[in-house]
Amino acid sequence: MTPTPFSFSATDHALMARALRLAERGAYTARPNPMVGCVIARDGEVVGEGWHQRKGGPHAEVFALEAAGDRARGATAYVSLEPCAHHGSTPPCAEALVAAGVARVVAAMRDPFPSVDGAGFERLQAAGIVVEHGLMEAQARELNRGFLARVERGRPWLRVKLATSLDGRTAMASGDSKWISGEASRHDVQRWRARSGALLTGAGTVLADDPQLTVRLEDGSEFLPPLRVVLDPGLATVARGRVREGEAPTLYIHAPDARLPRGIEIDHVAVPAQGTRFDLHAVLRLLAARGVNEVQLEAGATLAGALLDAGLVDELLLYVAPVLLGPRARPLFDGLHIDVMAQRLKMRRIDSTVVGEDLRLLLRPEES
Repeated sequence: MTPTPFSFSATDHALMARALRLAERGAYTARPNPMVGCVIARDGEVVGEGWHQRKGGPHAEVFALEAAGDRARGATAYVSLEPCAHHGSTPPCAEALVAAGVARVVAAMRDPFPSVDGAGFERLQAAGIVVEHGLMEAQARELNRGFLARVERGRPWLRVKLATSLDGRTAMASGDSKWISGEASRHDVQRWRARSGALLTGAGTVLADDPQLTVRLEDGSEFLPPLRVVLDPGLATVARGRVREGEAPTLYIHAPDARLPRGIEIDHVAVPAQGTRFDLHAVLRLLAARGVNEVQLEAGATLAGALLDAGLVDELLLYVAPVLLGPRARPLFDGLHIDVMAQRLKMRRIDSTVVGEDLRLLLRPEES
């Protein structure tokens, strides 16, 4: 992210902040598209606003222009992402802004999606519209970190969700983990599931817990059911049907030599594996190719540790409960290959919040 050459006023900042808040309303429904908000203002007064709600539906700029009507002519449009310039599921937003007679467009950031990537700015400038960008870019990138991860590096943003005791344990030696965290934390995690494009787990977790991996929001908010993904080398868990219940789709990822079950229809795909160890990079590339922006891992210490050891984890969502489970209980991570202090993995605290009786930590690995 390079410094912007443009100078922005306090009003510009306030209206872009408003556009970013609007964009976030699409957190549960916009994927695989990015979250985008738009505010149209004349002399600092908002005359129209909108946000992108779902793929195939109108973009944020279209909603804002419809609300503004004739007042859009000569106005400034504040957009959290560069307006598109291509015909996808909907017509180009850059053309709509030109047709409406907008005089100035302020964008938080350029859209790296190959079909856009500066083309929207070029179309606006060719029509004589003043284009400025880079305002609150860091906040815009944080908002769409999943979309940007998929587009820029070819794999989704990976979040590992874990509930832990004060002594860093996630389950008893028997595998029993119900419940370490409190009821408030279990409700809170539903919001994180709702913003995820996929919920990833392993065969061990399915066999031990038989989870549904569904989203259950108390406030009735609309959401797109995330894809449930089970890493199961030999398809040993297919008989456990709870992970296929409900409207959410389920994908089994298995080793190339796995035998497909008879009499059970499943969505499945083979990924290279050595024994029971998958090529985790290939798993994430596969999910990116399916349009998944954010993956939330809900599994045990082995899979969580393997992903962390491979450098594939972007953030940890940790619910710390005020309980002790003792030395025989299972750890947070296995297989990290840390033997000396110099090999320690340092984490940066992004957020800490009290949820019921628990402490929720959002942590990200420090860049080396």
